[in-house]
Amino acid sequence: MPLDPLAKRLLTMMAAAGPQARSRPSVEARRQSLAKLMQFARTDAPDISASDGTLPGPGGDLPYRLYSPANAGEPTPGFVFFHGGGLVAGSIATHDRIAAALAHATGCRLVSVDYRLAPEYKYPAAVDDAVAATEWVARQASSLGIDAERLVIGGDSAGATLAAIVCQQAAQIAGLSIVAQCLICPVLDFEETSPSREEFAEGHLIDRVTIEADLSDYLPDGVDAADPRISPLRATRLAGLPTAIIHTAEFDPMRDEGNAYARKLLAAGVAVEHICHDGMVHNFHAMGAILPQAQLVLSQIGEQVRRAVAR
Repeated sequence: MPLDPLAKRLLTMMAAAGPQARSRPSVEARRQSLAKLMQFARTDAPDISASDGTLPGPGGDLPYRLYSPANAGEPTPGFVFFHGGGLVAGSIATHDRIAAALAHATGCRLVSVDYRLAPEYKYPAAVDDAVAATEWVARQASSLGIDAERLVIGGDSAGATLAAIVCQQAAQIAGLSIVAQCLICPVLDFEETSPSREEFAEGHLIDRVTIEADLSDYLPDGVDAADPRISPLRATRLAGLPTAIIHTAEFDPMRDEGNAYARKLLAAGVAVEHICHDGMVHNFHAMGAILPQAQLVLSQIGEQVRRAVAR
């Protein structure tokens, strides 16, 4: 399929507004850029209420935002959500509309977590925070109005990296019951450059320069990028993992690794629902003000999650 005309128009506008020669973005520029991009998110979720709190993390308290569907009753399934941003950008604020939309679509009480970001906090800070937050939600499920036996772990982009890692480690966490993982445009392999990363290295929303800058900011010197706690696609023991809901985009540099993970999980006997969206670019799900497909994918995720948590 060709690049979607509306997505192409967006990319043209972004290219015209940006510098002709791409240089390594500063961390502040990266964060500002993502915040501006996420303004294109759109949500029709008037039934969702939100409240803020903090949870104990390995490096100190972590902010979170709890989204609750109106008249949902208690307990509801729970959704632990990790925002994207290359592990250097993003927050519960930038992803507020997406988190609310996911809570609305899935009928879950959703906990959006503000994990620590690089370069201030390099690997494994974000991973440790994601695991700790998931454990905390499971322990505090009753007070949150969540059914601890029906937890979904999910995220978009680099947030999906964290979600996949949490699910791979879940077997080592006593009392943790994850029924599904939801990975949206996931980043899953920091070790090798796939054909899609090469093909869409420039001019497709997120480019090679930004990806390399994020990786440099995130990883300490000497760390093996093939470690599954960094590149979950590299994991070899996948049998028994939670049902996987994976959404990739045809014109996304990270398309191949998301598609490959879906295939690996299927080969390991894991239930997988995978859709690669024709004509779409990275982060398309968060651009509902421009791309009608954003609402479609959120509705699809809602249906998939509802099936996964049905009892």
